[in-house]
Amino acid sequence: MYICVCIYSEISMYKNYSNKDIEAIRHIRNHIMHYGRFPSVRDLMRELDYKSPRSAAIILDNLIEKGIIEKDRNGIMKLLLDESLKDNINHAQTVDIPLVGSAACGLPIFAEENIETYIPISIKIAKPSNRYFLLRAKGDSMNDVNINNGDLVLVRQQSVADNGCIVVALIDDEATIKEFHHKGNMIVLKPRSKIKKYQPIILTSDFRIQGIVETVIPNID
Repeated sequence: MYICVCIYSEISMYKNYSNKDIEAIRHIRNHIMHYGRFPSVRDLMRELDYKSPRSAAIILDNLIEKGIIEKDRNGIMKLLLDESLKDNINHAQTVDIPLVGSAACGLPIFAEENIETYIPISIKIAKPSNRYFLLRAKGDSMNDVNINNGDLVLVRQQSVADNGCIVVALIDDEATIKEFHHKGNMIVLKPRSKIKKYQPIILTSDFRIQGIVETVIPNID
């Protein structure tokens, strides 16, 4: 009897939400996670692959009417999700992570900031409480830690690291993947390869960490 009541309650709870509603809420949630702001009508139009902004505006109005979006007198919108609806939105158990170009595993190269695409990653790997991006590794200076040319690395955004962490570091606007070591006033970014041409990069503190490599997704091409 208890199971039957739970099933009936769940059906009743979601009967007013269409598949389009759920898809729109997922995209709104992901946009807020990636950019820290609510998507515009045109943002939502592009992300939902609609032909006109009016279609996206209708979806937003519908979600406002259903109490999922709150709009204040200044037109600022806020996504409101109770725990049960969050579970429904996260049913696929993935979050879209932006792929933002390449980083060197050899000599540093410029990391393109243009987003190439979004790739769904399990929320058990990319936890929604953090911000992430994906980079495509280039070169073989990190092959001893199984980061190979063409692999994708999932990077958790943060500006500090502990000794021994694999980081994405920005040096003179160029990004590189290396092992981080802080010794006194010096920073050492170490390659992890037996190939002798790769040498540590020695820096002072005048450089930027973009994030910590959390996991490697092997290139399967």
